Amino acid sequence: MIQHHTQVFKALSDATRLRIVLLLLKHGELCVCDIMTSLVIPQSTVSRHLSILRNAGFVEGERRGAWMYYQVITEDTIQTRLLHTVREYGSSWPEVRTDSRRLGEYLKTKETSSCEQPWQS
Repeated sequence: MIQHHTQVFKALSDATRLRIVLLLLKHGELCVCDIMTSLVIPQSTVSRHLSILRNAGFVEGERRGAWMYYQVITEDTIQTRLLHTVREYGSSWPEVRTDSRRLGEYLKTKETSSCEQPWQS
């Protein structure tokens, strides 16, 4: 049991993973390409961090075509309670506000079927 809880806490010990869960908490389900654009990091990095969050029980994903879509798991678990605290304190962090603004701007112009990486153009 303690091994699992150690994994849970370790999953939130990284700034990028905190930023990812805060985006998912604020915006709901997101495609990997949405997270890439918001954080301005490559797909491989996003996927690695999402894998850690998934293995720790924070997020779940669904494949649609070539892309994976992720959302926060909402069951009443220690993860959900931790995310409540993360949302409470993390939503005011400058990096998180920038990530959310960048994502909002991107989503306004994104075609529903398109997962492009405009920051790589």
